[in-house]
Amino acid sequence: MADAIVYLAIQRISDLLIHEAVFLNEVRDEVDRLKDELMRMQSFLKDADHKQEQDKRLHDRVAEIRDLAYRAEDVIDSFLLEIKALQTKLKEISRSLLEISDEPEVSSSTFSMQQRLRRTYSHFEEEVVSFKGVTRDVLAQLLREDEDRPHVVVSIVGMGGIGKTTLAKKVYNHIDVKRHFDCLAWAFISQKCKPREVFHDVLIKVLYPSKEERELIDILNENELMKRLFDALKERRYLVVLDDIWRIEDWNSLKLAFPQGKKGSKILFTTQNREVALLADLCRSPIEVPFLSDDDSWELFSMKAFPRYRMESHSCSKEFEMLGKEMVKKCGGLPLAIVALGGLLAIKESLAEWNMVHRNIHAHLILVEQVKRILVLSYNDLPYYLKPCFLYLCHFPEDWEISKKELIRLWIAEGFISPSVQSGGILMEDVAEQFLTELINRCLVQVDKRDSTRTSVKTCRINEFLRELCMFKAEDEKFLEVIQPSLIDDVILSASNLRRISVHPSERYVCLKGKHLNLQSLMLFQNENLIELHISKCENFKFLKVLKVARMDVEKWNVSSKIGNLHFLRYLGLRCAGEIILPESIGKLNNLHTLQLQSCGVTFIPNVVFQLERLRHILVINKSAFGCGATSHLLERITSKNIETLKYFAGKDLIEKNTMLRLTNIQSLGVIFWRSKDVEPFLKAVVQLHRLRSLHMRLFPYSIQSYPDLEPLSQCHHLLKLFLVGKIEEDPHLRHIDHISKFIPANITQLTLQESELKQDPLSALEKLHQLRILRLLSNAFEGTKMICSANAFLQLDSLEIENLPELEEWKIEEGAMPRLQNLYLCRMSKLRMFPEGLRFVIALQHMKLDEMNRSLVEKIQIIDGREGVDFFEVCHIPSIEIFNTKED
Repeated sequence: MADAIVYLAIQRISDLLIHEAVFLNEVRDEVDRLKDELMRMQSFLKDADHKQEQDKRLHDRVAEIRDLAYRAEDVIDSFLLEIKALQTKLKEISRSLLEISDEPEVSSSTFSMQQRLRRTYSHFEEEVVSFKGVTRDVLAQLLREDEDRPHVVVSIVGMGGIGKTTLAKKVYNHIDVKRHFDCLAWAFISQKCKPREVFHDVLIKVLYPSKEERELIDILNENELMKRLFDALKERRYLVVLDDIWRIEDWNSLKLAFPQGKKGSKILFTTQNREVALLADLCRSPIEVPFLSDDDSWELFSMKAFPRYRMESHSCSKEFEMLGKEMVKKCGGLPLAIVALGGLLAIKESLAEWNMVHRNIHAHLILVEQVKRILVLSYNDLPYYLKPCFLYLCHFPEDWEISKKELIRLWIAEGFISPSVQSGGILMEDVAEQFLTELINRCLVQVDKRDSTRTSVKTCRINEFLRELCMFKAEDEKFLEVIQPSLIDDVILSASNLRRISVHPSERYVCLKGKHLNLQSLMLFQNENLIELHISKCENFKFLKVLKVARMDVEKWNVSSKIGNLHFLRYLGLRCAGEIILPESIGKLNNLHTLQLQSCGVTFIPNVVFQLERLRHILVINKSAFGCGATSHLLERITSKNIETLKYFAGKDLIEKNTMLRLTNIQSLGVIFWRSKDVEPFLKAVVQLHRLRSLHMRLFPYSIQSYPDLEPLSQCHHLLKLFLVGKIEEDPHLRHIDHISKFIPANITQLTLQESELKQDPLSALEKLHQLRILRLLSNAFEGTKMICSANAFLQLDSLEIENLPELEEWKIEEGAMPRLQNLYLCRMSKLRMFPEGLRFVIALQHMKLDEMNRSLVEKIQIIDGREGVDFFEVCHIPSIEIFNTKED
């Protein structure tokens, strides 16, 4: 009867799997595979029915199948019971929500509260918050008369509390604005836009009606008010301020009331959403409010914190001033925070009280009701899909430069991007990038660096106060626990129900032990030798999706084979001071999406890794002294066709057994060549990789060999970024210009040459790359003594980095060269006698950084004892010049 019992159990499980799979979207493939396996078992049992009585081994196998079938049935039944219990609970909550929704609406009180907040708190001291440059920009746009079209919108954009309304008030009350426009009106919009109230308020300000007229206006409906307002404005040059507009739909519901008017009429927006500004007027770029300078920040703070000293024209004591300036710096130039800090400290008389605030300034300020409310408005306005993405940012320590690529991979690993988008032909990475762009447009995330195209983000940051809001909301919603060990106590975290843990840097010891069965994400930024993580007991972390951990206390890290039990793991980042040796069991991580390994020694990866179908990104980064220590990889058989990133692997492994031809989706590839003879077959294969956008090639050791013919590279028309490390032989039969242009693809936007040992000036050839935006010449890329940037060369170049060209003595820049250059970095050029002749012509240059340059050279551009250096005139137009580690000649 055992076979009959097993047969009935299998039938029951098959039915359950078919009818209840609606609850199993995430594991549908696994369910189907289990069903297929059960069907094969059915066939086997029918054949085994008459044999098992005579064969004990067969009988035992059938018994095992029976037990497993019963267990599977029990597991599924338990799962369904849990689902039904959850459904019951959800229905109860839903009923209570319906009861709450039937209660009287409170939005009007919320609206009036927002108005009250803005009146009492967000209009900072206008004479202090001068916004000189940006005020000029807004005035210039408002007073222009050369645009004769409907709905000319000037937009002021910035995060909550940065002073948008203050700036708008400043220009609204400006004497030139009052003279220029026939009529002016101001309307507060907020998150709850009420068109009738907006039309009514603007109409009253435009008409200045008598009491009788006002009573007639008060009874008009929305459409009647819209028509009346339109008629009142159509013959006038008007300015209407729409303060705090959140959604483009709100503008669409209002704009029909605003005619073209007389030439020069304007609408002025203040908004936290850059996209709203862009969509409202496609012909204009929004004006972004900058953070306050240190001097303006201190002046605003002083007016709030020392009102008595201000009245008596005295200054505060040195102790208070030093402490105050440190705290003001922590405000990051955000007026809302500075005013709140000043108000908080104005009532604290003793230095001890000031020190108490100083120790945890952000936590104190986020508790100030006005600050919290204004920042929380931005969070509450986020669509549901952006809220977890925003909260995730507090995983990273304060002032952390966040890599866009890493952030996107983490979001995907966490499940914030639905895999279903790919069914429509859209990559999850593209959706995640759209999410990041939306957070940037909402002024919740700041762009730190852009990529070579200047259109995409490379790294980003989050403002200190928004980060504090992040942490506050993440804790409130049980989304994430940030562990920031104090200077005094160690942290021992036992069993918990936390879903995400991020351990931030500290000098204290941190230990995680016990069961953390609900934990999905564990990221460790801690000083690694102070971390004790019982990861060998993987059953304590069995639902983990994201793991970033390091071992800096060993020379060889044999990663525990138990890591293969983390079946839900999607992102694995490991860092070690020595070698990393992965176990074969890593092949069980079928959900793995990203594998990032960073070591200072050999990294051993079993071949099973390259058979993981969902794996997209494999990064093996070596931090040894030469930047490319030996790596041992077995790439005999890459079966996954989803790999998009593969760095940094030996060239000989990639060219064997046609491995390259299977990388059909590769976009970013990094290769180390130990033999120059491997370069030619590699390049022939690279030409076939039509999705490849970034290529990093490193020849090692570069001191004893050089690249062979690189001409096939010129056929990589889709390639945008090229990083070449190693000696490039110059063909004596070709002109130098022809030789370099012969192999570099014409569409390259970012180029790095290192250890190239070029004898002739590379700029004369590279200037022909019309799309080039970032150029880096590093460590003996050029061994000559003179370089020239010709007139009208490098028309798109945005960033130039020149480092360690020990023979370079002279560099000349002709007028008209590099007209868009914004960033210049010069490092370790011991023979350079003077700054580039013609640097004064590069008027777009915003930032110059000098590192390890000769003191005598640096002094030529400095003002010492009131006297300008001989080359000061070449650099005096550059807003920011940073000088580090000056060397004696």
